[in-house]
This record gives sequence, structure tokens and C-alpha cells, in this order.
Amino acid sequence: MFIEKTITTSGQQWYYRKAGKGTAVILVHGFAEDSQGWALQQEFLQQHFTVIVPDLPGSGHSTADSFHWSMETFADGIHQILEEEQIPAAILIGHSMGGYISLAFAEKFPQKLLGLGLFHSTALADSEERKNIRRRGIEFIKEHGAARFLEQATPNLFSELTRKDNPELVQQVTDRYAGFHPQSLIGYYEAMIRRPDRTAILQAITQPVLFVIGQHDATIPPDQVLPQTYLPVFSFVEILNNSGHMGMLEETARANQLLYRFCDACQTMVRGPLK
Repeated sequence: MFIEKTITTSGQQWYYRKAGKGTAVILVHGFAEDSQGWALQQEFLQQHFTVIVPDLPGSGHSTADSFHWSMETFADGIHQILEEEQIPAAILIGHSMGGYISLAFAEKFPQKLLGLGLFHSTALADSEERKNIRRRGIEFIKEHGAARFLEQATPNLFSELTRKDNPELVQQVTDRYAGFHPQSLIGYYEAMIRRPDRTAILQAITQPVLFVIGQHDATIPPDQVLPQTYLPVFSFVEILNNSGHMGMLEETARANQLLYRFCDACQTMVRGPLK
């Protein structure tokens, strides 16, 4: 069972689900997703931790009065959830764009962080090539709508093995988000284009950092992420050999276990070694 709550911050209404007890873990979803993308992880992790999963503004049950967003404003919203729940510090795990938000949170509120997880994500800013891909996506959304865009884009998030062996999963995810508001997708893309390079955060962070890498991730490939794993003082590196960009769905059991191990390690490091 989970508790459903809403808060309003900076003119945006945030919906989130909370379940479990113990150390707080916040799961932040990515672009063109909502909190349901983490549903299987919340179900597992809430047996061991307090798990909070928000819908970002413009996604799921959260509303949006404005679509001019930044990773920093989303980080402020997560901070407001912690304040609402009277949680002094939490572990943040972000998928893709959620990782960018988690990095912004780490920069703004380092004292509120117990651990940072980059799940198919990167600290690098967009390259010019990547920015141009996003700009072309924006033009496509404006011309053809969100459903058509996601119909074309979503299958590419999965590995070839998943597309072959589990096409029902790919179609399920495509159908789930077909009703996404086009302006939300555009707002997310524009915010990602503007975001800065945050590799310096990985160099400075003293909390543990988890890198989850999809072996077949065409969006954020392993050769982009692996050099970043040497930057933090404490790095945990996990490669999902059968996954593309959606490892929490493509290899759910393994994703659940690696997230549990990381979160348990974070709380152990906070408590210190047993005497």
C-alpha cells in the first residue's frame, strides 16, 4: 500500500506516492514517463526503505501552469517534497532526465543527499549533435503531435533483444504515454538542451554514486558513461547486459537487487561500521 499526496511549489502541483519505512529513497522518472515507470522498483524497495516516487510537472497526475522548466526548478520541487515529509536527507535515483535532475539536486542541496544514482544517465551536457536531435524532435512534435513522436521514439529505447523477445512490453510503454501533452515534451527537451555540464559535481561529491549502464543503450551509450565512473570518491558501477535505455523494465529483477544493494550501502555508510 502507498499514500498519495500532492504539494504545490513554484506554481506547479506535484503528485507523489509514498510507501514503506526507513531510509528515504526518491525515484525520479525520465523524459516522456511518469512515476509508473518505477512501479516495480517501488513495490520491491518499499519493503526495505521509505520510497517516494513523484510525477514531474506535466507528467502523470502532476499539473503544469507553465512549461518553462529547468533541472534546477525540478530539483527545488523534490526538495519541497522532503520538506513536506520532514525528511532530513534522502537517496536520489534518477532515470535519464531524472538523473539530470538528481545532479542538479546534488549541486543545490548536497547536505540533503545520502547517495546519488544515475540510472541510464550522464553528468555531461548535451553535445551540439544531441541538441540538434532534440530540436528536430521539438519540430516533429509541433507538426505531428506527441503520440506520433512517441510511437517512433519509444522502441529505440529498448535493446534489440527486448524488441524481439518482448514486443508486448515495448507496445505497452508506447501506449501508456500516447496521451502525453505535447508542450510537456517540448518543455522537457528545452530544459535538457539548456542544462549545464555537471561532471564537477561527480568530482566533488562525497556521497556514494551509482552508475547503471545499459550495454545496448543507444541514447546514453556505455562509452559515454564509463569514464565518469572514475570521478566520484565512491562509485558503484552496474552494467545491464541485456538492456537498452529501460533497464528497470528490461531486467527488472536485477535492477531491483542492484538498487537495494546500493541503497543499503548508502545507509550503512551513514551509520558507519558496526562496532
